[in-house]
Amino acid sequence: MPSHDARNLLQCAVPTAAAGAVTVAVSAAVAGGKGALGAGVGALLAILFMGVGLYVLQWTARSLPQLFQGMGLMLYVAQLLLLLIFVSLFRDTSLFNPRTFAAGLVVATVVWMAAQARAHMKAKIFYVDPDSEKSDKSKKSGPSS
Repeated sequence: MPSHDARNLLQCAVPTAAAGAVTVAVSAAVAGGKGALGAGVGALLAILFMGVGLYVLQWTARSLPQLFQGMGLMLYVAQLLLLLIFVSLFRDTSLFNPRTFAAGLVVATVVWMAAQARAHMKAKIFYVDPDSEKSDKSKKSGPSS
């Protein structure tokens, strides 16, 4: 994984893990051990889904750049649908508290998306190709007067 990709992953995963830890602590205080377990599983599931999604999105950007925007939209919709499916599957579980599971999942997902947006805004990404100045075209642009 290139250093830029690893840095982007860390900028998303660290705040999400911190928010997950806070959610686990609050859930433990409110709902006990099963609440803490539910929030922890929810946060880990969100980190796993979002991390895999970020990896797939970065792979798409490198290998198929023409599909990047469509793939990003499709990926986020698929991730949110999968998370919704997990919430509905574990709705009646007795392994952990389903409400804290859903809370951990939602909090971690929202924090991941916010951290990813912040990481993208802070990234120094060229939007102009610096090699284009070396082309054979005239440097003049616009109408001649």
